[in-house]
This record gives sequence, C-alpha cells and structure tokens, in this order.
Amino acid sequence: MTDLLFSRASRRSWLKQGTALSLAAAGSLRVWAQPQQTTLVLGDQAGGLRSLFEASRTLEGAPFAYRWANFQGAAPLFEAQRSAAVDTAMAGDLPVLAAAVGKTPLKIVATRVGKADSLGIVVQPDSPLRSVADLRGKTVIVSSARGSISQYQLYGALEEAGVRREEVTVKFVLPTDAAAAFASKQIDAWAIFDPYYTLAVQQGGRILRDGRGINTALGFITASEHSLADPARRAAIVQFLDRLGRAGDWALANPEAYAQAYSQLTRLPIESSRIITARASVAGRPVSEADIVALQAVADRSARDGILPVRVDVRAITDTSVWKRPA
Repeated sequence: MTDLLFSRASRRSWLKQGTALSLAAAGSLRVWAQPQQTTLVLGDQAGGLRSLFEASRTLEGAPFAYRWANFQGAAPLFEAQRSAAVDTAMAGDLPVLAAAVGKTPLKIVATRVGKADSLGIVVQPDSPLRSVADLRGKTVIVSSARGSISQYQLYGALEEAGVRREEVTVKFVLPTDAAAAFASKQIDAWAIFDPYYTLAVQQGGRILRDGRGINTALGFITASEHSLADPARRAAIVQFLDRLGRAGDWALANPEAYAQAYSQLTRLPIESSRIITARASVAGRPVSEADIVALQAVADRSARDGILPVRVDVRAITDTSVWKRPA
C-alpha cells in the first residue's frame, strides 16, 4: 500500500463532494435557549442525528435548550463525552463498548435500529482483490479507530473467509482522511461505515463484503453519568429521548422528506442521501433485554478476538430506568 499522505488538492476534492461531515462547525452549535432552561449538548456523528431531528421538527418546543456537537466518528465523540463536553452521544454497538473500556462515564439509555448493509469493506474498482480471502497479506484501513463497528465487521469477515487476523495488516485512519486517500487510490482496501461507505461506492469503490450477517445493526444513545446525576439534566434527557422516538417514527413514515432534509444539511447529493437514510439507525426505542443480550455477544466476541482488551459487562453500563417509552 502506498503512503497515506495525500495532497491538499485531493483532500479539497473529497470535501467538495460533500464529505466535510466531520467538522464540529460553529453552524452546528446553535443554541435554542430560553432563560433558566437546562441546556443539553447533543453529540452527533456526520450530522446524522441532527438531520433526523431537523427534518421531523420533533425538537421544536422542547422544554430544554440544546446545541449540537458534530464529530466525524465515534472515537472523538466519546472523547468529548469522557471530558463532559457532551451530555449525550450516539454510536454503534462496539464503539460504545470501547468507550466503556476507556472509562468514559456513560450509561446506555436508548437503542436505535438500522441495517447492517450500512457498512462494509470496499476496494478500488480495478483492484485484483475479488474476495475477503484475497486480503491475506494485504493492508486494510479501518475507520475510525480501534473499537469501531468497521473493525468488528472486518474481523468477522476474515473469520468467515478463513483468514487469520495476523495475516492482514490493519491500520486505523479517521474517515475523512481515509476518504481522500481512497479517492486518490492510496488505499487498496477500506473498512468503513455510512455516509463515507456509500460515497466511496458511488465514486467507484467495489464492495468485498458488507456487514449483513456480521454486525447487529444496533446503535445506542448514551448519556453521561454526570448528566444523569443532575435531576434537571436527567429530565431533559428523557424529553430528548421521547422526541427521538417520535423522530424515528416520522422518518420511517416519510422517507423522502427525511432524505431531502439530510441532503440539505450535509450537502450530499440526494441520490446518496436516499441510500444513507434508508438504512440508517432511525427507529429509537428503550433498551430491551434482547438488546442487552445482543450487545453482550458483541462484547464477548470482541474480548475473545482482542478487539477489546477486557470483557465489558453490558448490564453494568446500561440504565433501563431512564426512558420508559411504551414499545
């Protein structure tokens, strides 16, 4: 594989395509406040959660103030939650477990349900790599960091293909950096999630294996333990989760309107936005016993495979008392 350093021109080209999704830009930090209201900082990835709420308008009239903090991946988002810079965060199953291993003081308070084909392993269109087995002896870039859903998907695909993990060189690169390198053909194989996954495929990338049959397709909302310990913030988080459930219901009933709103916020083409929103983790519900069991299976396998250094007790990092929305 060639060096991952890429030109500023190639990076600008990628950003021009609409992947400046990683910026915690000032425009994402607007505050909707009234005097004396509790303010929540809502952690987001690539504008996905914010677009859902703006499209559904379910945060309008909320009895709390809020601002958005946007990140390009789960690793920097949970760094923010660890430092108490955000009250809530949203991520896939394994990043939540990795954050718990990293001593982030969090509790899982809600589940989001998506589709497992929203991530995968992509290669260049003219690549000689035709199957996961062909990755033996190659380098695969994983985004965004150790403990990502893409790492879990890659390891599951390798096991399925009979390839030992030590037969593949794995490197970790944040999504926008990897995207520019992939676009300039400096990356041969990339394990990545939406929206970057869809964009890579639409720009010619070929799919070796997606996440179906490997990943749970579950995402989770976590809340800071510090925030939950404060009665006013806890009440605001419950209100936020109530609106999350209504937002998911709206998006499932209005897929085109949701895609249009996502396209406007992220500046991605509407064709890309339709694909991304159709398989995004949209439906929001309280954490169920089945969710805990499914996430514990991920935790156990990740500890077995060395993705996580220790086994996480999922029940210990879950608080099912926070949100009791009827099923």
